[in-house]
Amino acid sequence: QAQLVESGGGLVQVGGSLRLSCAASGRTFSGRSFSTYGMGWFRQAPGKEREFVAAISWNGGSRAYADSVKGRFTISRDNVKNTVYLQMNSLKPEDTAVYYCAAKQSIDVITARFGWDYWGQGTQVTVSS
Repeated sequence: QAQLVESGGGLVQVGGSLRLSCAASGRTFSGRSFSTYGMGWFRQAPGKEREFVAAISWNGGSRAYADSVKGRFTISRDNVKNTVYLQMNSLKPEDTAVYYCAAKQSIDVITARFGWDYWGQGTQVTVSS
């Protein structure tokens, strides 16, 4: 009934850019329901715990970023297309990870690692030096 599908990952050189997309589908997100969900991006590198990257409130009015990506990454959403985006610029080797999107029904911006209602399967981002 609810599916989040990430896309846009790949291999990029240091300093390059990628834009990740996360499309929400299913009855849970149908109609205007997607707009009732706060959305987030997380990442997990090999041997490390999953970490918060960015989050956006239901209407895009509030956003939050991890210190490590501030000024380089931008989160946005399109509530008509039921999609959230992560524009990643000035990529570094330490940005290499599997990137996941997550959804939680809330009006707030959520940065916690736990408590999300739905998770995607992830998309690999590899930054080569």
